[in-house]
Amino acid sequence: ASCVQYRLVLRDARTLQILQLYTCLDQIQYIEWSSDSLFILCAMYKRGVVQVWSLEQPDWHCKIGEGSAGLVASCWSPDGRHILNTTEFHLRITVWSLCTKSVSYIKYPKACQQGVAFTKDGRYMAVAERRDCKDFVSIFVCSDWQLLRHFDTETQDLFGIEWAPNGCVLAVWDTCLEYKILLYSLDGRLLSTYRAYEWSLGIKSVAWSPSSQFLAIGSYDEKVRILNHVTWKKITEFEHPSTITSTKTIVYKEVEKSPSVEKERLSFPPTRALASSLFSTESKYDISQVPVSLHCVKPVADRANPKMGIGMLAFSPDNCFLATKNDNIPNAVWIWDIQKLKLFVVLEQLCAVQAFQWDPRQPRLAVCTGNSKVYLWSPAGCVSVQVPVEGDFQVVSLSWHSSGDSMALLSKDNFCVCFLEREEV
Repeated sequence: ASCVQYRLVLRDARTLQILQLYTCLDQIQYIEWSSDSLFILCAMYKRGVVQVWSLEQPDWHCKIGEGSAGLVASCWSPDGRHILNTTEFHLRITVWSLCTKSVSYIKYPKACQQGVAFTKDGRYMAVAERRDCKDFVSIFVCSDWQLLRHFDTETQDLFGIEWAPNGCVLAVWDTCLEYKILLYSLDGRLLSTYRAYEWSLGIKSVAWSPSSQFLAIGSYDEKVRILNHVTWKKITEFEHPSTITSTKTIVYKEVEKSPSVEKERLSFPPTRALASSLFSTESKYDISQVPVSLHCVKPVADRANPKMGIGMLAFSPDNCFLATKNDNIPNAVWIWDIQKLKLFVVLEQLCAVQAFQWDPRQPRLAVCTGNSKVYLWSPAGCVSVQVPVEGDFQVVSLSWHSSGDSMALLSKDNFCVCFLEREEV
């Protein structure tokens, strides 16, 4: 699904053929599929309206208006039959049922980076709340939206919450001004508190491993700390130095090369395809000999949200690797071996890394750097792939298909789909 102004376009994921075209009331600012892919919501925050469209019944339609309360966020519940709308100033979350047309209200949701979290099985929802200058967490049962637990958290200014994939533990972390992460059980008991240091900028990113055995915490001090699920104590920490010295670490360096053009093909005026190939540069990876010095950027100290520390964290689906990005070294992706708890690979790019994401089916990482290439790494090696389009297509974001056979590449104004051939077993 993609939106162009006030139009929602549904395409076949393999052929990109348009299957359905819907017209909304206003410019669409957010779209989201339901979990079963039968419905899609379109949020128009400026108008305070959500429209829902059905794939099975194109004539069926639904409009939800929040009226004078306004709208700042909208999302599906895991069952794909309820929509959660957050009103302006975070006064409340309204839960709308598509089946019974009933409405439920959750008061005082907190305006923070990650204030709502569902368990992976879709049974429970945790909501961060702010009442009387104190932080709370409420846990609801998603089947009937009844309150299961309500407890206060030992945070100064709660910044985010995240369930472990097994749904047994809720991680709650504080604002970056105070390094503190708290782990709560489903019944609201405080299991553990972890603080690495004080009096300095603290937590920047958090990620659970798919097995729920590890919790990775990225900090402003350029380190990742790994907690274990038995004692909730630190088992190791990964540093991100600007110089790689270990001979056991493979450093792939992206290098540019101009494409070779056969003289017989040259014509005047050149064809459009030839002209684009003449002026475009290809890239490949070379293996660098250690020690390797990485391009480092000094953050501006007198501005908020400095470009420093671990800004991105992601575990591979098989639990074997952890990919990280240190914002001080914007052109590098670090890949850690979780079984050996050691640095395995560093990818040194020519441009700053914009995003990376793991293939959901195997340990294969896709990276984009804001140019017209997509980069793929797996334990077998890595490759640079040119996006074959005319003009300038700068990939700023990417998203894997759930099958791992394809991925969507997004630029500022366009998108394309990259198909990967599966090896025959």
